[in-house]
Amino acid sequence: MNDNQPKYFDDDGTEIYPDLVPKPDLCISCKKDGQSGGEEILCNLTRADQQGEEEFHCEAYEPKE
Repeated sequence: MNDNQPKYFDDDGTEIYPDLVPKPDLCISCKKDGQSGGEEILCNLTRADQQGEEEFHCEAYEPKE
């Protein structure tokens, strides 16, 4: 892993690897998908937080044009 990339941890202190968190269809259809920086961090945290939930919801979602 690149030392410049942010690291993510769950509430128990276990490291989360964003590449292993499934990307919901909603994310794939979002115009922010693939952006780096702050948007990438927000997206990774949102996906990690809702992993395993029946329904995925994202307040930052914007459909691709």
